[in-house]
Amino acid sequence: MIGFDYVRKAYGVPACIGRVVSVYGKMGIITADRGHYIGVTFDTEKPQSIRNVHPVDGVKYFDILAKPRKVGRSCRRYQEYLKSECNETFAEWLGIETNRKACK
Repeated sequence: MIGFDYVRKAYGVPACIGRVVSVYGKMGIITADRGHYIGVTFDTEKPQSIRNVHPVDGVKYFDILAKPRKVGRSCRRYQEYLKSECNETFAEWLGIETNRKACK
């Protein structure tokens, strides 16, 4: 199923990217389809923080669509590094040479 189809059909909720929601009184925006859950970024948290929320457990849907906050470039790069599953350190993956000298 594509983009919130399961959640919409199973729970009868208007879930979509950018929909403003309140989860137990905490405001946020839906930023990801997480299968049986909706991915919510809360207003009080960093943009890259997406929490899995059950579609009907304390969730109030508003008729407001908002633009999700953008994730910073450094956070995007680190997320790409984590997805790459390589054996390098983050610095090596970025191509940064580390010339640390051992303390004596």
